Amino acid sequence: MTPSAAAPVAPAPARAYLRLLVAGFRQQSAYLAAAVGGLVANATFGFLKAAILLATLAAAGGTLGGYDTGTMLAYVWLSQAMLGLVNVYGRDVLAERIRSGDIAVDFLRPLDLQLAGLATFLGSRLFTLLPRGLPTLTVGLLTTGMALPRGVWPYLLGTLSVLLAMTLSYLCVYALSMSALWLVEIRGLQVAYMVVASFCCGLYIPVGLFPGWLETLARITPFPSTLMTPVEILSGYAAGTDALRLVAVQVLWISVVAAGGHLLTRAGRRHLEVQGG
Repeated sequence: MTPSAAAPVAPAPARAYLRLLVAGFRQQSAYLAAAVGGLVANATFGFLKAAILLATLAAAGGTLGGYDTGTMLAYVWLSQAMLGLVNVYGRDVLAERIRSGDIAVDFLRPLDLQLAGLATFLGSRLFTLLPRGLPTLTVGLLTTGMALPRGVWPYLLGTLSVLLAMTLSYLCVYALSMSALWLVEIRGLQVAYMVVASFCCGLYIPVGLFPGWLETLARITPFPSTLMTPVEILSGYAAGTDALRLVAVQVLWISVVAAGGHLLTRAGRRHLEVQGG
């Protein structure tokens, strides 16, 4: 028997990341009751948010910042449906593993730590589409007059934008978590991140309704690309070249934040070794 036949063939890196994605999906499926609870919360707060924003529209004469009743309802229910897909809260298991010292084991694994975490994250969040994301959107479709675009293109581009938003949201939190290699305790930073990211991503009101200076400030951060961009594309608020430009901004932010996370990982690994961890 030849050596190649006797020894098991190591899985290719791409296959390993695919297995992590599947593992993340299966792991999240164990928390079905939590997902159903998230659905109830999403629907409840969706109705509350819709009532507040529709009252604001009525006070403004029916339109505000390019939004009418249909597009505002689309913003509400699309953003609520995406809550389970993106991480705007700044919390991740990686920070806890750094604090406990288990990160040393992760550094020994023959996989890129950032990509491995991303694969697991995407798998776990994709599962939430089934019991939480799609049902939330269905509630909005069946109970309100939300407006959605016609044709296939907005949904194809919007699906790509959702995947990019999920990726970017993880990469931002990954970079935040890696700071624990120097700070150890980052719960204060996580709270600050949650406040800034959830507001600037358009979770509470559309970014286009911010005062001019605040909208400019929000859009120079990556946070609108984690939620507002796919919502604007899927709702038809942004179309044509504007939609393509928003997706290009998402790709740019992913490149920048991923590179920053890679540099933090390399520097953190050296720091951990110097400290004897």
